[in-house]
Amino acid sequence: MQKQISTLAGKRIILLGASSGLGLATAKAAAAEGAKTVIVSANQQRINQALLELPEDAEGYAVDLTKEENIKGFFDRIGDFDHLVYTAGENLNLTNISDTEIEKARSFFNLRFWSAFAAVKYGAPHINPGGSINLTSGTANARPGKGWSVASGICGAMEGFVRAMAVELAPIRVNSVVPGVIKTNLWNSMPEADRENLYKNMGDSLLVKRVGEAEDIALAFLYLMKQHYGSGQNLIVDGGAVLV
Repeated sequence: MQKQISTLAGKRIILLGASSGLGLATAKAAAAEGAKTVIVSANQQRINQALLELPEDAEGYAVDLTKEENIKGFFDRIGDFDHLVYTAGENLNLTNISDTEIEKARSFFNLRFWSAFAAVKYGAPHINPGGSINLTSGTANARPGKGWSVASGICGAMEGFVRAMAVELAPIRVNSVVPGVIKTNLWNSMPEADRENLYKNMGDSLLVKRVGEAEDIALAFLYLMKQHYGSGQNLIVDGGAVLV
């Protein structure tokens, strides 16, 4: 059997939710290996700012990913590509179930789960042979804390979806990265002092003695795109959080 060469050079990668945070870090890491990146987010100004950090051949589009018809329209016009990365998400507010507004909780599911579902539905037919789909979960599924009911539910749903799609869409590889606490703007809804306290306390408790950076997760996404044998896997990158 001919050995497959693991490279992203010349590959076209669509990254949804990539104007900042995990998505932008992954776009930058992929571009550094020669990939052609297409970043998507809801805000054109943030897209334009992110493009300044990417090579000149990078593309950027403003798309409201909360609407299925927008996702369908984007994939109908974007053409074929090699890898899909979905990292879009809103700031999560942690609340006990007694204080949870269910309609608001549904809105978190819409962007983090149902929009990812739509991206897979409409993106999969355009993926080139040997390509992959790479989604985002979180350690809240395996190790939820108090107030994490919505986050845990989303992550559990995503990990089951990954396994189902790996079977249904084979030989397209479908996997997810499962981050722990990562320093990104998704925590910006917290007061700065609370946020820094979270980073310190969580970091001190972890096996690696720090919380994660977006670049740590970007490396995991690059691995999932470049490897050719794993599918249906949810790759935990959490500093050892699920063990302590």
